[in-house]
Amino acid sequence: MRAYRMHDADGGLQLQLHDVPQPEPGAGQLLIRVRAAGLNRGEFIAGHGLHARGGGAKAVGTEAAGEVLAIGPGVDGWRVGDRAMGRCPGAFAECALLDQREAIAVPPSLDWPHAGAIPLTFMVVYDMLVLQGRLRAGETLLVAGVTSGVGVSALQAAKAMGATVIGTSGSTAKLDRLRAEGLDVGLCTRAPDFADAVFKTTDGRGADLAIDAVGGSMFAECVRALAFQGRLAMVGYVDGVLRAELDLETLHAKRLRLFGVSNKLRTPQQRAEPVPGFKADWLPLFARGRLRPLVDRVLPFERLAEAKAAMEAGEHVGKIVLAGSDDR
Repeated sequence: MRAYRMHDADGGLQLQLHDVPQPEPGAGQLLIRVRAAGLNRGEFIAGHGLHARGGGAKAVGTEAAGEVLAIGPGVDGWRVGDRAMGRCPGAFAECALLDQREAIAVPPSLDWPHAGAIPLTFMVVYDMLVLQGRLRAGETLLVAGVTSGVGVSALQAAKAMGATVIGTSGSTAKLDRLRAEGLDVGLCTRAPDFADAVFKTTDGRGADLAIDAVGGSMFAECVRALAFQGRLAMVGYVDGVLRAELDLETLHAKRLRLFGVSNKLRTPQQRAEPVPGFKADWLPLFARGRLRPLVDRVLPFERLAEAKAAMEAGEHVGKIVLAGSDDR
């Protein structure tokens, strides 16, 4: 089968398409024919926890949806031909392995591109909004970098939960597009200068939960924008800024809660623990159409490099998805 690998070459990460053996499902695994796989910016950033320097070629892609081709020992509740989606390593390939603990049945109402855009991003958002963020109906969510894949998914999920959403972006056109997804207030800025506007919008209260989807350059401003007993989710650092000042007086006086959202150091069992809750709480929303990923574009399997370039250029709003190979 064909599969993409990431190579560390010429001071950067380069994609190459390889012919590799089709994997065999081991204990607790499903083998799927990949029909769609979502792109995520962090998986292409060296040192972001997914691709450390050195060590040769590495499988790339972290979420996929497709048909079950084979079932490993000890797998219950799945049959060949079932539609499955989930987080998985090596998703940019004709076939990939899913851990049974991470596998989620694709609702009939979802096509392949939308199913392929769900597993990683919305599991991250479930962690941020529900498990750690404890967002409630009537509260205000602030998303710094709302037009990113995680940002758009957080917007959609928060609206389904009954929250008000404020988002920042450097593009007025992108913010306008997100109003159709429920964005209540769009702040057009790429600078850490939005806290005053957040307080004005919330009648001086601030944001109950903030998501920093940009990095260290926005961290201090997100803290400043929080309400009393506010929470801040640190989800990535696409700006490359890994250090930020922390106002200890504000942290102390406002009784704030700051938390990270990452799978970098989690065991497979720890990564799988939120999946049952996600299935119970959010999968019915996808099935009924109350939640639906915003797919910006779908590109053919052979055009992964083009899809990666479009994502890194910030041309998209929501998710870019790679279609499965046409080869059978």
